[in-house]
Amino acid sequence: MDRNNILGFILIFAILGGSFFLLKPSEDEIKKEQLHQDSIKRANEGLPPLSDSLKKANVQPAVSDSVLLTQPFGAASRGTDQIVSLENELIKVNVSSKGGRVKSVELKGETNFDGSNLVLFDGDNNKFGLEFNVPGKAVKTNDLYFQAQGGNISVAGQDAKSLTMRLSYAPDKYIDYVYTLKGNDYNVQFDIKTVGISTLLDVNSKKALLNWETTLTQKERNVKSEREKSSIFYKEVDGGVDHLSETSDDDEVIENKLAWIAFKQHFFSSILTSKEGFTNAELKSTFMTTDGVVKNYRATSEIALTSDAQHGFSFFFGPNKYKTLKAEGNDFSKIINMGWGPMGWINKFITVPIFDFLDGFNMNYGIVILILTLFLKLLMFPLTYKSYQSMGKMRVLKPQLDEIKAKVGDDNPMLLQQEQMKLYKQAGVNPLGGCLPLLLQMPFTLAFFFFFPNLFELRGESFLWVKDLSTYDAPITFAPIFGVDHISFMCILMTLTTLLTTWYNNSTSGAVNNQMKYIGYIMPLIFFFVLNSFPAGLNYYYFLSAVLTFLTQVLIRQFVNDDKILASIEANKKKPQGEKKQSSFQKKMEEMMRQQQANRDKK
Repeated sequence: MDRNNILGFILIFAILGGSFFLLKPSEDEIKKEQLHQDSIKRANEGLPPLSDSLKKANVQPAVSDSVLLTQPFGAASRGTDQIVSLENELIKVNVSSKGGRVKSVELKGETNFDGSNLVLFDGDNNKFGLEFNVPGKAVKTNDLYFQAQGGNISVAGQDAKSLTMRLSYAPDKYIDYVYTLKGNDYNVQFDIKTVGISTLLDVNSKKALLNWETTLTQKERNVKSEREKSSIFYKEVDGGVDHLSETSDDDEVIENKLAWIAFKQHFFSSILTSKEGFTNAELKSTFMTTDGVVKNYRATSEIALTSDAQHGFSFFFGPNKYKTLKAEGNDFSKIINMGWGPMGWINKFITVPIFDFLDGFNMNYGIVILILTLFLKLLMFPLTYKSYQSMGKMRVLKPQLDEIKAKVGDDNPMLLQQEQMKLYKQAGVNPLGGCLPLLLQMPFTLAFFFFFPNLFELRGESFLWVKDLSTYDAPITFAPIFGVDHISFMCILMTLTTLLTTWYNNSTSGAVNNQMKYIGYIMPLIFFFVLNSFPAGLNYYYFLSAVLTFLTQVLIRQFVNDDKILASIEANKKKPQGEKKQSSFQKKMEEMMRQQQANRDKK
């Protein structure tokens, strides 16, 4: 048997083996065939099909109306879902007879990223009700039918009207949900009144569980960013405002009494406030990966069901607009992330007042950002000028620093530092003079990193080619590559301008460290990938800031004379040692080098 015959047999066996595995029926196909054969067998024996027998076995006997009426709240177990609306200039709230709950909330004048009307939640995406036990039954009001004590309500101006939804057990035993809406207001007053209910409860329990659950649907173009800026916030009665994780699933049991609980989405919130406070509250936030869904929130709390009691609550359904939430009081504005420490102070006490002032002129927000940037650059100009003067001195000293380096060499870095510090001291130059002013400007730069992504006013506002300043502009889109599916043109402009500024700064500063030069070019490229999906308003600000920085440096360069700087340095060298001012930095550096030299001499 030659080699060709052997190869032929091997191929034949491979084909047979592959056919056996590839053509083998799957488990589902085997089960279907078995069911088919069983059906044929049952038909031959005169028996009904197996599927019909299974259906009959699964059918639950219906509860008759007479039996249902004898159960607690039995009459409320069946009914027709009816919708009653409460409407003013700002919101439209639909209340469902099933559960007596708010079924949907529409914010007038606001739209989703696709142009449709903005509805905070709708249908079963919002569940709200009391859960308590009576002898023989666990009652969930969210599943029971209330009776509306009135019709649709429309108010305006200073008017206020109320709607009562009643869950009846008997004529003298019932639960009322009372909704009160005022004109031109995002708040809906919500009162729970219980009459005679305490006599129905178990002897050992006079409490109910208040259960509120909402599933948030997508409202912004960048759903990933929307998920990462949404969370449950809460305020303790005797404490501050805190929140669950924004970037992952989280849950928490709060031992202290809470004043309010906020289901926050990126630019909109539903906030429930309690006059008596929430006790033993449990909060849970769940990340959702389904298309068009942001997160699921759940909050539970205990509520006392005493005889003829009334519990006062209030719903806020509105935008996360800093000015609006600030006017509401009760620390509502703290659900907007303004940054921590100095960045938060800058945004609250400088940026927000200036922005609100400019906003009063009804200009395009692109122009508002331009004026805001110009104002802050003028405010920072003295620091910028001082920084450029220090860089000019370092540029003039560069030839002398190169001579010291050539003379000492790289073998003795300690001696090199000492000689350089000696030159700085003689010339009266602070080597960090160009860095410190820039460091003082960093809190302002970082403050806007929080300010613009959370600025509601930019939502849906266009400027030049940008259709929405609150999200990224995407003139170039493509199939996702490592999660990136677009290129922001505003981000490209920001990156190119930053690279230009870096090049000009390096070419005129006399920088010695080549590694720092490379880092200056690498960092803008890194930030391009970081900021590519950030709001166009933020990249627009950084672009304007880089342009103004470049123009400022070019302008200052025209008024900074290197010859005058060198003459000033030489004159300072000739001064007696005692007349020369020495900065604290130079003193610390000299002391540190003396100690290092002493340690080296000992070794």
